[in-house]
Amino acid sequence: MSPDVLPRLFDAATRERLAEVADVEPGPAAADFAEPRAAAALAAAEVLVTCWGCPPLDDAALAAAPRLRAVVHAAGSVRHHVTRAVWRRGIAVSSAAWANALPVAEYTVAAVLFAGKRVLQVREEYRRRRGPYDWYADHPGAGNYRRTVGVVGASLIGRRVLELLRPYDLTTLVYDPYADDGELRALGAAPAGLDDLCAAADVVTVHAPELPSTRHLISRARLASMRDGATLVNTARGSLVDQEALTEELVAGRLHAVVDVTEPEFPPAGSPLYDLPNVLLTPHIAGSLAGELPRLGRAAADEVARYAAGRPFAHPVRQETLDRSA
Repeated sequence: MSPDVLPRLFDAATRERLAEVADVEPGPAAADFAEPRAAAALAAAEVLVTCWGCPPLDDAALAAAPRLRAVVHAAGSVRHHVTRAVWRRGIAVSSAAWANALPVAEYTVAAVLFAGKRVLQVREEYRRRRGPYDWYADHPGAGNYRRTVGVVGASLIGRRVLELLRPYDLTTLVYDPYADDGELRALGAAPAGLDDLCAAADVVTVHAPELPSTRHLISRARLASMRDGATLVNTARGSLVDQEALTEELVAGRLHAVVDVTEPEFPPAGSPLYDLPNVLLTPHIAGSLAGELPRLGRAAADEVARYAAGRPFAHPVRQETLDRSA
């Protein structure tokens, strides 16, 4: 992993936990398998604990790791470093994606509820007027009671969002082509086709994986089908939304948006997304921030402890599901 991640990921208690169940290689994190100290550690390693910045575990890296039996990823997606060579070797893989899903879902639910109350727009107008403000006249339909929220993707995050929204008086729709209707209803939401969901929802929130098939999943046509005044929330990946089309809708003032991810990752300085009053733009902060990283470290330590005890991982990654997961 990147060396700067290590001290933020593993606090003293988690380091002690790891030391109780494994012989832990001391020293800084390794971000280059060819570096002499890393190469020596790799040759002896049975388990690798990885995080952001891990280089690919390709054939060359695995040839230098003859004892490697498991990879425990203290973050979400393993796509960037777990290659086909890992699966060919029969190496077990675990991910803390479930733990990283928690803050993303919390951010999303906050965005959904703020969208219903029109918080951003009321804040802007109140700031401009600096005095008595009849917000009801501007937003007579504001509020969350019986609003419709469409969740795109019954992923780990999508499922957590549905769980957190359950106590509210909302109607929830969910689209996921890989889950059957019974499974989706068990999540407390009504299954819907993506076109129908976009057209019916007051808030559309995106939680699908980034795949070639999901590029611009929220297309120009689907954005155009959304209700006037509806809100799009994207905490997944920028490529899932046609950003040019979304920007046009936002500049026109027809839609609202909460955008935590964009394509490119940082919009150019002249992008209207920075200044529009109907846009909340954040720089990919929905996932685990500094104070939340120790949760990922503890999740990884728990999996190492399970491995040391001869038990299967609680959160395994399966090769057969990688073609439809983040």
